[in-house]
Amino acid sequence: MRHVISALVMNEPGVLAGVANMFSARGFNIDSLVVGRTENPELSRMTIVVNADDNTFDQVRKQLAKLVPVVQVRDFKDMAYLERDLALITIGA
Repeated sequence: MRHVISALVMNEPGVLAGVANMFSARGFNIDSLVVGRTENPELSRMTIVVNADDNTFDQVRKQLAKLVPVVQVRDFKDMAYLERDLALITIGA
């Protein structure tokens, strides 16, 4: 099943690597990962898309919430959200 997670994390070096390593250590492939600064310069928001069954994903979500630089974790499983794709294309004429 496809899961979309939003994690509010501290905006400091190494946080992205720590989160990616946590997913990798549990054998998950991250389908999509987007990170951007929030209105608070001390925080960043990570949006992560993974494919996993519900039980395994619940364990990974709990492990993500235990990481020190992670402030909040939200799963968009039963919520409405807006999803967009962006393509950058170069055409030679």
